[in-house]
Amino acid sequence: MPKVAIVILNWNGKTYLEKFLPSVTQYCPDYAEVFIADNGSVDGSADFLASNYPNLHFIDLKCNYGYTGGYNRALAQIDAQYYVLLNSDIEVKSNWIEPVIGLMDSDSTIAACQPKIMAYHQQGDFEYAGAAGGFIDHYGYPFCRGRIFDHLEKDLGQYDDNQEIFWATGACLFVRAADFKQVGMLDESFFAHMEEIDLCWRLKRMGKKIICCTHSKVYHVGGGTLPKNNPRKTFLNFRNNQLLLAKNLPAGKFYRMFMKRIVLDQLAMTKFLFSGNYKDSLAVYKAFFSVLSLMRRKRQQGKSIPYRPVSQVYNRSIVAEYFLRGKKKFSELDEKSFGVL
Repeated sequence: MPKVAIVILNWNGKTYLEKFLPSVTQYCPDYAEVFIADNGSVDGSADFLASNYPNLHFIDLKCNYGYTGGYNRALAQIDAQYYVLLNSDIEVKSNWIEPVIGLMDSDSTIAACQPKIMAYHQQGDFEYAGAAGGFIDHYGYPFCRGRIFDHLEKDLGQYDDNQEIFWATGACLFVRAADFKQVGMLDESFFAHMEEIDLCWRLKRMGKKIICCTHSKVYHVGGGTLPKNNPRKTFLNFRNNQLLLAKNLPAGKFYRMFMKRIVLDQLAMTKFLFSGNYKDSLAVYKAFFSVLSLMRRKRQQGKSIPYRPVSQVYNRSIVAEYFLRGKKKFSELDEKSFGVL
């Protein structure tokens, strides 16, 4: 059994495997092994791997189960102390694993970690999907150290501390296998997007910590499966954001927040509409009704873990901070406003 299993979930990503798999195999320490789980690709990925990487572990999932279902099925077949859920469009460099595993080895209460996520095409900038660690605001909207909405900061060493965060990105997620299984793995109804926030929230409700290990960096292309302006992505982001609140908040807090979120999401829908993004506006509308249909089931699922207040929540509106007060950097936010939810 390897100590670390690096698991790349592939779906028609042969181009990314050709480009980025060499770096993963080159910088794989002796205590780690690489696994490729394939979500029913039809682009020749399997043949490419068989010809060029015959010694890598290959898990053929036969069809596309999405991020959540694909990883759940693959990880159920892998015995390791730690899993690394690694996107296929990420380049790694030397010493990307060792600092994170060293940190997690030193503290058994750390359930999950992420490195700094840097932009592949502008390697001095943070990348959208995780930057230097994720947080949520009082209304459940996610943001990161180094990235608030679409504003990306340059990495000037301003976030070089290993800090506890609310959520670690699924683009490069280090997670302790025992904790991952105990908490119930990924929620497959999410399919993709914000499933890692739900996972991390559940881990925090178990009393575990989520950390950004800034001594490690990886370089992410981003948008490889669903481009940023894809209405399907808009639907999943809005729907899943509401579902993770339904699962992880007690009834009183959730329903009060839900009423406020109806207003905020309607504003987002209107903004899409007047910007000419009609399909995105419709996606927000559809997401709302999808949440209504799933809400009761998600609240029942959430009761499987006792509710407890969790830390690293910004107890203000990140929407107001960004759009009304012009605060576009994490360092401009009020430190005293971070607390529990």
